[in-house]
Amino acid sequence: MTRKARLGFVAAALAAALTAGAVPALAATPPGVASGGSAAFTRAGVRTTIPEVARCAVNGPTSATSGTITQGGVEFDGVTSTCATTVVDPAHSVTTTKSEATGDRFELSALIASGGPRVVITDYRVTCTATRDGSAVGWAVGGLVGLTGLPSPVPRDYVREIRGDGGLLATATFNEITLSRGGGIALNMLHLRFQPGSGMAGDVVVGATACAATP
Repeated sequence: MTRKARLGFVAAALAAALTAGAVPALAATPPGVASGGSAAFTRAGVRTTIPEVARCAVNGPTSATSGTITQGGVEFDGVTSTCATTVVDPAHSVTTTKSEATGDRFELSALIASGGPRVVITDYRVTCTATRDGSAVGWAVGGLVGLTGLPSPVPRDYVREIRGDGGLLATATFNEITLSRGGGIALNMLHLRFQPGSGMAGDVVVGATACAATP
């Protein structure tokens, strides 16, 4: 059976299909995980680390919530995640999975000191669903400030530059997709990578999920 990973751009109400063999195959994907995001970067010798916010996994914990987390000019607020397995054919142990994380708000203010914008995202969601035939991801945002004017639909691995007084401060990759052997898929809704002009080194991910085809 050929397993496929389908890329669903929820915000644009568009679905596309892509076989795992169409790109270099990567390491195995977890059965199902989701989180509001994470951060790991350094500025002036000070390290900021925010582990995966409200991370769930189909192997447990299957749900998680978080309040407001603010550190180093990064804020995640109101993240809830659920990762569930559903038995669809008990006689043959056939299952499906759904891993989802939603967030009320994300804010990046760390670039303002370098003349960059304040980036705000509201009401975001990432989802990964899997069956025996493969897996699919989707994402949506309710509001976006500081990175407006995205194309519709947003292409896979779409990159925008964020500039300020120091020139290029960061890159912002939307709809970042990684495929793996056997029908697995991983999604970062937004991946911010700081550049030397910002005086920071590291990255921030907003909305992350991954899942693999069920056995």
